[in-house]
Amino acid sequence: MANTSRATIRKAIHGRIRRKVKGSSERPRLAVYRSLNHISAQIVDDGLGKTIVSASTTEKDLRGATGGNLDAARRIGKAIAERALEKGIESVVFDRGGYLYHGRIKALTDAAREGGLNKNELAAREEEAAAAAAEENVEVKAERKPRKKTKEKQ
Repeated sequence: MANTSRATIRKAIHGRIRRKVKGSSERPRLAVYRSLNHISAQIVDDGLGKTIVSASTTEKDLRGATGGNLDAARRIGKAIAERALEKGIESVVFDRGGYLYHGRIKALTDAAREGGLNKNELAAREEEAAAAAAEENVEVKAERKPRKKTKEKQ
């Protein structure tokens, strides 16, 4: 196996993601970058090649005790959602940047959804969860086998 660094692998994964994920003027791309100490997000229109809105833990307004934790990711998610709504952007395509959709990345996107981005996606997810829960209840009832009748003692 080749001796490659984690950053090299992440860049290759990001390249594969970027082949599929394209931002347009109607639905721009929300790109996320995280380092050990900071996290940043930008909303990019790939058609024009311009960044529309950005937020980062390196900004004075969004700086906290540290920028490398879940609270910082949530702050950035809310800030990016507020700034996007001010510019008239309500729906985005999410680009996880080669990182796993877990931890700080997931916290940032959940906070952005709560802040108002992709409202229809959040409602659809809640409906799916309710439907799945109802379906599980039906399946559990169907799986039960009838009890065997025991022979009565004579």
